[in-house]
Amino acid sequence: MSKGEKAKENDSGYSRRDFFRTGAAGAMSGGLAVGMLSDSLEASPSSELIGPEAVTVKLDVDGRNREINVEPRVTLLDALRDSLDVTGAKRVCDRATCGACTVMLDGRVVYACSVLAVDAQGSKIETVASVGSSENMHPIQEAFVDHDASQCGFCTPGFVVACKAVLDEHPKPTTENFKQGLGGNLCRCGTYAGIHGVLEELMGEEVDRG
Repeated sequence: MSKGEKAKENDSGYSRRDFFRTGAAGAMSGGLAVGMLSDSLEASPSSELIGPEAVTVKLDVDGRNREINVEPRVTLLDALRDSLDVTGAKRVCDRATCGACTVMLDGRVVYACSVLAVDAQGSKIETVASVGSSENMHPIQEAFVDHDASQCGFCTPGFVVACKAVLDEHPKPTTENFKQGLGGNLCRCGTYAGIHGVLEELMGEEVDRG
């Protein structure tokens, strides 16, 4: 130790040895605290934890009560397509960015790829199949056909569901309503000219929400 260091130690009354002793004690006490917390968590596991094995999941899909056995990690999109053969919601990005898997959950628009099937229990799930069918099309679907607003078709169900949600909330929608309601839906084929035609028609007059 140099003379200067000795002088500083004597002036402050706190040596480098004291500093290192304090740091070591703190590290030990911190380690003990972490260990105690870990022991506490292990001693009292949550009774709400389920899995990882398959569990029974009950879903209300398009007005039908369905029951499946899936692992808790399974998304609503996977449950619909793989377990229930409800294929209207499409898998495209699988990252909650394109809107192809759009469904309504209790009237609220969600991406099915970002919702767990177990979390959708007790909610009313509506896919494009609940909007209309090829035999009994909703005006939204008719407008998509009339304006040739689809190419590959993967984005179309999501757009139809999102449009339906807008109409449910705004029977006489504005451009701003559609901008907000369809902002999360993308068409990778670029058929926006046709989709704009659909929206103009839907804004033209009040549409039966049926």
